[in-house]
Amino acid sequence: MNYLNQLEPNALIDDFLTHPPDHFSAWLSEDGVPLFAAKFDLLTTAQSDFKAKLKKIPFYKSWKSWLQPKTCFVGTTVSEYALLTNQVDASTLAMHIKQRYAKVYPLLIVKDLPIDSPLQNDESNQYSTQFVTALKKQNFIEVEGQALAFVPIDFTDIDQFFNRFSYSRRKNFRRKLKSQKQLTIKVLSSGDDVFFQDQLIDEYYQLYQNVYDQSEIHFDKLTKPFFKQLLQSKSSNARIFTYYDSRNPEDKKLIGYNICFIVNNMLVDKYIGLVYPAARELNLYYVSWFYNLEYALQHRLTHYIAGWTDPEVKASLGASFTFTKHLVYVRNPLLRVILAKLSRFFESDKEKTA
Repeated sequence: MNYLNQLEPNALIDDFLTHPPDHFSAWLSEDGVPLFAAKFDLLTTAQSDFKAKLKKIPFYKSWKSWLQPKTCFVGTTVSEYALLTNQVDASTLAMHIKQRYAKVYPLLIVKDLPIDSPLQNDESNQYSTQFVTALKKQNFIEVEGQALAFVPIDFTDIDQFFNRFSYSRRKNFRRKLKSQKQLTIKVLSSGDDVFFQDQLIDEYYQLYQNVYDQSEIHFDKLTKPFFKQLLQSKSSNARIFTYYDSRNPEDKKLIGYNICFIVNNMLVDKYIGLVYPAARELNLYYVSWFYNLEYALQHRLTHYIAGWTDPEVKASLGASFTFTKHLVYVRNPLLRVILAKLSRFFESDKEKTA
């Protein structure tokens, strides 16, 4: 089925429900909305100085487990937005979610609700707005969400896109992009015969794990069966942009990839795998960014959707942003009051993209 707010192929959502991240469980509600449950550290997106102050409170090690409750999330970790349906109206959906899950889990989070997203149609945006209002009436607390980066493909060539930047930044980009001459780039499709080799699946998963291990935030660790199903799926029609180090012509090694999808005439960038330090030496982050823009341009796509991570870097690369809201229900009344007071101490992507 197709959901409201959906920017991904159905196959990817099915993959998440079949193979959720490590230590997660995932399912559909009675209204057909995807959910998952996991242990969640409430300080995941808290400001660094606020975390430091909390750790100085006496007996922090004894009570920090209170900040890591088993949590039910409405949404997925593979979709840009919470996936909703219009099988029921927004008020009924909000009531059903609270009635069914607030009694079972101490923390209930509806994650990544789009707010007037330019990437959504009017129906999806209107339903999302109604849902936010309905959840607040059910005593959910509104929390600033994340910044989804995207680039409208409203330029005729990359030179025109470059002209939007200052001279010094253009010069810096062109310098970094010289390393593309030392790379061999291929575009594969999911379901290709090559992805039915276990050794290659192992290699792709290791490159994903390299990126996961160096990330500042560790929440959803995808599994190897997830990647295997994704890469072998013909129905998802993923585009896999692969980057090989050509500095040694006799031994070209895979040092990075992007897994992307084309949905609603938009290129949606989902997963990245890298080999360090080679990926940094060859400026692969920058090369892949502009290669993806070129690909979207050549295939007459309307947008490149670049995901949630590194908003400051993506802003410097010319991305625009659309923001989300999280709606949080805390079962304990006292903790609910405390969270409402402390919500301002959590990082806002709006500050990073200003």
